[in-house]
Amino acid sequence: MEWKMFLIGMAGLLGLYLMGTVLFRPLRFLIRLAAWSMLGAFLLVALNTLFGYFGFHIAVNPWTILTAGLLQLPGVVLLVLLNYFLLC
Repeated sequence: MEWKMFLIGMAGLLGLYLMGTVLFRPLRFLIRLAAWSMLGAFLLVALNTLFGYFGFHIAVNPWTILTAGLLQLPGVVLLVLLNYFLLC
């Protein structure tokens, strides 16, 4: 009887482990996406602050924040080039 309870307990722990990993992966992705978005917003605000004196401005909206956050420095360069070539 004891070995059956042990096997049931181990199967239950394995099930909890599998459910935890299945539920934690999307949450981990969302946490990283939020952190990257905050970094992108910071980069855009810093860029607008530094180059605002020269009349250069990039709109801060969800699309530009995600572009700057996911791609980081290359994303900011992409936004600067798009802004420069589309508005000139």
